[in-house]
Amino acid sequence: MNARPTPESRHTLLGTTPGTLIDIFEPEVQLAVWQRPADPAIVAYLEANRDGLGRGMRTSLAPGERPDLSDLPAGAGRDALARDMARLAELLGDLLDCPQIALRLEVITGAMCPRLHVDRVGIRLLCTYRGPGTEWIADAGVDRSKLGSGSGGLPDTHSGLFAPDTRVEAIPTFAVALLKGSLWQGNGARGVIHRSPAVPAEALPRVVLALDGMW
Repeated sequence: MNARPTPESRHTLLGTTPGTLIDIFEPEVQLAVWQRPADPAIVAYLEANRDGLGRGMRTSLAPGERPDLSDLPAGAGRDALARDMARLAELLGDLLDCPQIALRLEVITGAMCPRLHVDRVGIRLLCTYRGPGTEWIADAGVDRSKLGSGSGGLPDTHSGLFAPDTRVEAIPTFAVALLKGSLWQGNGARGVIHRSPAVPAEALPRVVLALDGMW
């Protein structure tokens, strides 16, 4: 299936092939999502070791390099996870033409960033391996002046940030998403408005991969 625009212009593109991600470079596109099936080996591994995943890891990878997951419990699923992380790091490196990728594997027991916000980055890759995916809203009916301190301390639902009929969307688990931030060239007044989701107890811990280019 080819990438298809969501109803609101081309803010978001969804597709079932990696080629969908290339469209993130179109000026109007703020979010590109490659919807892919879950890897059963990774799913089984994270479920079986849900209490032994620690706090995750931070490292950097060169093209073709695989992350060292030796601090995580051994198992076939660990190798599958390392391969997938390496594949996604290489993919982002190719897209951004950068020699190094900053990698964070977050093992989350609560909402990391529950307020809607825009990241001060260029383009970030996110993939949720376990638990609910990152939530986002489209630009229609949004008052960006209410982001951050502009909310006056009010919750997002009462600050006037978005219209009452705004729908909060979620990136599917295992989907690969490229989120454009405010530091991307010409994107200073835009960027995907998103947040970490609330996580039900049965879905803890939430496991999320975040990748950023390094130059």
